Amino acid sequence: MVDIKKIRLRFVTDRKGKKKEVIMKVKDFEELLEDLNDMAIVAERREEETITHKDLVKDLKKNGIL
Repeated sequence: MVDIKKIRLRFVTDRKGKKKEVIMKVKDFEELLEDLNDMAIVAERREEETITHKDLVKDLKKNGIL
């Protein structure tokens, strides 16, 4: 997860000084997009049923993943 406090942002402003655009490193932008996507997935799956760790491992072994 990206540390938002460490991201260096530069702003493009209009003649009145109103911020219109942001300039940032591509790496930071990509990390922010990844974090946003992760949070969206968590939000979508919030209501899903949970299983125990033991059952998860058992299921992974059954399916040949572990």
